[in-house]
Amino acid sequence: MRSGVRLGIDPGDARIGVARSDPSGFLATPVETVRRGKGDLRRIAQILAEEEAVEVVVGLPRSLSGGEGPAAAKVREFAARLARAVAPVPVRLCDERLTTVSAEAMLRDRGQKGRKRRAVVDQAAAVLILQHALDTERASGLAPGEIVEETHE
Repeated sequence: MRSGVRLGIDPGDARIGVARSDPSGFLATPVETVRRGKGDLRRIAQILAEEEAVEVVVGLPRSLSGGEGPAAAKVREFAARLARAVAPVPVRLCDERLTTVSAEAMLRDRGQKGRKRRAVVDQAAAVLILQHALDTERASGLAPGEIVEETHE
């Protein structure tokens, strides 16, 4: 297992959930929810610097069959812009099928309702994405997902 803090990102249309791992890469915990729009990449880059993260894991939404649709295309474009904003820190895309659904169910089971749940569901989804990536790496010995190449505009 590689050492160092990693950030987990759950990019949505309105909000971006952010999570972090401990330096040993064992446990993911929530950090914050960033508003989508002007300054969002700058805020994520600030969090990355504050946490001294060595890698960013972005959840890639796939269909249950494993295919990619319009939502995946939007995330790929976001991840490429993020990779440019945080270079040279690597950004990886990891499968995030059903993480938001799982996060919603987990928070509902804990009794969180309405606005309070919506405020943290993105962070909870980011935790699930990152935890899955950490567990996958620990089990396989390989870095999870696929590396994102920076785009140049």
